[in-house]
Amino acid sequence: MAKKSKKFKNEAEERKYWEDADSSEHFDLSQVKKVRLSKLKPSTQTISLRLPKDLLEEIKIMANKRDVPYQSLIKVILRDRIEDEFAA
Repeated sequence: MAKKSKKFKNEAEERKYWEDADSSEHFDLSQVKKVRLSKLKPSTQTISLRLPKDLLEEIKIMANKRDVPYQSLIKVILRDRIEDEFAA
């Protein structure tokens, strides 16, 4: 049986409580329902990446052939390579 939710005076008090509390005591896992958060987008971070001009041109040509933005293609290529690396 799950514990009742505690009422807090402010966020600082709640933060202090959850630092030490066992959150599993506050949820009845038999009541959990699967949900789909289809509109939730992963967070991104802008980076600066210097590439040789000829490499960037090749990427842009590949992207143009696939009719996708070149930055999106770079992300796909990186994701595929990383997955391959972890699979090895």
